[in-house]
Amino acid sequence: MQGTTLFSEAELLQRMQTGDKTAFRIIYDRYWERLYSAASRKVLHPESAEEMVQDVFVDIWERREILIVGNLERYLFRAVKHKVLDYVRAQIVRRHHEAFILQVSSDYTGSETEEEVAYQELKAAFYSGLEDLPEKTREIFRLSREEQLSVREISGTLHIPERTVSYHIAQAVAVLRVHLKDFILCLLGLHTTISG
Repeated sequence: MQGTTLFSEAELLQRMQTGDKTAFRIIYDRYWERLYSAASRKVLHPESAEEMVQDVFVDIWERREILIVGNLERYLFRAVKHKVLDYVRAQIVRRHHEAFILQVSSDYTGSETEEEVAYQELKAAFYSGLEDLPEKTREIFRLSREEQLSVREISGTLHIPERTVSYHIAQAVAVLRVHLKDFILCLLGLHTTISG
């Protein structure tokens, strides 16, 4: 395709929707750097920004036959914005869980936690413990910790009394504390055996 800059967005979209890979490549080359620049300003890791932009282009190619786009540039930047927001939410949730794990572990192992406990294994134990919770308790705990909903909001969402919500959250925390305590004590015992 000669004179690629002469093709309008509408023409490129129409060609791409028929499976024209060259048209898709033109769109990619035309917007990739700007989209990457926009994403990289919002996230700390360049590879994460690159992955977001790649995901957006993979998505428009895979959905090309059903894609309805009025303004391609606006669509692409909005798609990247949503990717960034999803990334930020995921980071907040991850940090929240990690803070909870560290808090629980410090209750039992003091200041030597990082030296005594393999953190990734501890995190895996946390999620394993989460899966062991009763379904309703797990759902309420996830709404509280992952979705950051208040007791009142969870009560309204699930149509159950606030005291029931508080009970389930307290039960989840108690069970996870015991689960992680046993895991940590097991690791500490293993460490003592090995080092002794």
